[in-house]
Amino acid sequence: MLEVSLDRLWREGEARLDGQIPADDPMWEGFDLEWTGPVAVHLRAAPAGSGEVVVRGTVSGVLRRECRRCLATVEADLDEEVTMVFADESEDGAAGEDDVRSLPRTGGALDLREALREEVLLAIDPYVICDAECRGLCPRCGKDLNEGPCDCADDEPDPRWDALRSLKDE
Repeated sequence: MLEVSLDRLWREGEARLDGQIPADDPMWEGFDLEWTGPVAVHLRAAPAGSGEVVVRGTVSGVLRRECRRCLATVEADLDEEVTMVFADESEDGAAGEDDVRSLPRTGGALDLREALREEVLLAIDPYVICDAECRGLCPRCGKDLNEGPCDCADDEPDPRWDALRSLKDE
């Protein structure tokens, strides 16, 4: 599903890829991603005038993540526009640029899986929170402060700062 026939692309001038990647696809292995359902992919590949192939489109799905503050489960939408450029490796190093990927040397098919996975991983927000007003967990007892205050005493100074307090008192 995520392959473009280069011969057909050069001949027809465009290729469309519309489909869904299952949540348990091996493409996502090795990463801590828990999709709630399939990932929708809508891509259009077209040759550029200089022998490059440009792939543009959208990727969307819903990820199940943990709130950064209180560790509650949060469902976060991912709706990302992607643009991927593929070029032949040449003397000037065009395919060696950070945002340009290499076309296969033998022609045949252009596999978009690796490039698409990279684009999705870069688009995921690493700092998901359940609510802007989330108070998080108590650093001492671990109680969820969204459910109410904990019984920890606030006047109790942190012993890790004792060395600095002694300098202040001198």
